[in-house]
Amino acid sequence: MIRLCRSGALLAICLALGWAASLAAQTPPTPRAQRPPALAAIQSEPSTQSTIFAFFNRPIATLRARVLGREPVERADGARRALDLLIEDGISGPVDWQSFDGGSLIAVAGRGVIILTTRDIDELSGETIDGVTADAASRLQQALNAAAEARTPVALLRSAAVATVVVVLALLAMWGVSRARHAAARRIADIAERTVARSGIGSEVVRASSLPVMERAFVGALGGGVQLLVIYATVGFVLRQFPYTRPWGDSMRGFLWATAKTLGLGAANAIPGLFTALVIFAVARFTTKVIEVWFNAIERGEVTSRWIYPETAQPTRRLLTGLMWVFAVVVAYPYLPGSQTEAFKGVSVFLGLIVTFGSSGIVNQIMSGFTITYSRALRPGDFVRIGDVEGTVIHLGVLSTKVKTLRQEEITIPNAVVVSQTTTDYSRFSDSEGVFTPTSVTIGYDTAWRQVHSLLLLAAERTAGLRLDPKPIVLQAGLEDFYVKYTLFFCLERQQARPFVLSALHANIQDLFNEYGVQIMSPNYVLDPAAAKTVPKTGWFPAPARPDQTPEG
Repeated sequence: MIRLCRSGALLAICLALGWAASLAAQTPPTPRAQRPPALAAIQSEPSTQSTIFAFFNRPIATLRARVLGREPVERADGARRALDLLIEDGISGPVDWQSFDGGSLIAVAGRGVIILTTRDIDELSGETIDGVTADAASRLQQALNAAAEARTPVALLRSAAVATVVVVLALLAMWGVSRARHAAARRIADIAERTVARSGIGSEVVRASSLPVMERAFVGALGGGVQLLVIYATVGFVLRQFPYTRPWGDSMRGFLWATAKTLGLGAANAIPGLFTALVIFAVARFTTKVIEVWFNAIERGEVTSRWIYPETAQPTRRLLTGLMWVFAVVVAYPYLPGSQTEAFKGVSVFLGLIVTFGSSGIVNQIMSGFTITYSRALRPGDFVRIGDVEGTVIHLGVLSTKVKTLRQEEITIPNAVVVSQTTTDYSRFSDSEGVFTPTSVTIGYDTAWRQVHSLLLLAAERTAGLRLDPKPIVLQAGLEDFYVKYTLFFCLERQQARPFVLSALHANIQDLFNEYGVQIMSPNYVLDPAAAKTVPKTGWFPAPARPDQTPEG
């Protein structure tokens, strides 16, 4: 309601302005204008000043010459005084003109008003003295008619009545638009609630999102635009009802029609180019669908290709799809509406600069991602070690690689970091040849190496999660100063269970070495202790340990 009051006040101000301007135009100056001198004695010369001679809020002609020592401003003031006296005497025409050598005279009812000379015209723009004089005489006749109309009370009252009715209708129209806007907002909210109820999405989720706010904002913007259009049209109509403000109203109407014409012609001219762009995008979409079907078949193993592997099919599909759309945009760019305008070009240059200065790091990550993908260094599902991170690869992206650790952590590693570090893949040959996992112990020289070998192999046999093929093996990794380093190599059934299998294996090694009285000298051996560091079998289960406790816990 407040907005309607403000809009009504604005329209009322425009109405009062037109009425006041028309009344003010009825008060002419009192001095009488002199008759123009003899045409033969007229002398003109260029002036450093120029002015627009206007009467009753209407431009008549541009004065650029000094005539008989009078500057353009003085000439314009003298002509206005002469016209005011004519209007005061009730004379509004006819307007005629007479040419002479070097100029022309415009007269009203046989009374000279203003002289135009060849110094007043702009010859560079193609103006002629006769053409300029004829146009000035036509505009002057319109201005005199409007001035005469402004002195007619009946005409002014009729114009004020029409303007008042239009203002009232405009206020009613804006009130109706306001009511329709609120009704539409409620209707959209009801439809959204029913849709949410049918879809099963919680209403709290919808309220927490910005969707209702965006809907209300759209409806409000549409209603506000309609109200502004009503106000603009009403103000222009009111201004056209009064003689003095009629040029302003005509200018507003001309601007509105020119804008509508420009937009309409622009939309019509853009249809062929827009259709061409749509055809280009349709072809690109069809091509990307074909690419997607083919590469999905390669990924599923239904189609084989000598240059595309199943693990590289998905990233290759994404790469070709992206390149196809970029190519489509480049080809369709000249056909897009507004692509040849300076504003569109400026935005394109600005976006290009942003991409240029901000994409160096992104390009590095993307190229590193291509290196990882097409070198087939990693595959989703592989158990790997990248630097200090050990876990299962769950995602190979364009910019980064995601690894899920054994502690259920998701770690994101930039592709450039992956390329720069050593990566160990424990799963690549795990299902075929087998990947050997080592664990070491150090035993003194006073223990037979054959016994140590047997104990380590027996511990491997007792541990669940180890593969029987290939069989575990024991190697003497080094003969140190005080001990021998033995390393047991074994293959895991599941690489993801590595820490749990190692824990069980280490428990079995300790039990067997204690059972057979073999002292483990890890991590270092300096001298023989006074007593052997072994645990007898009778002491394997001190509280709170239980006899049924397994190595896995």
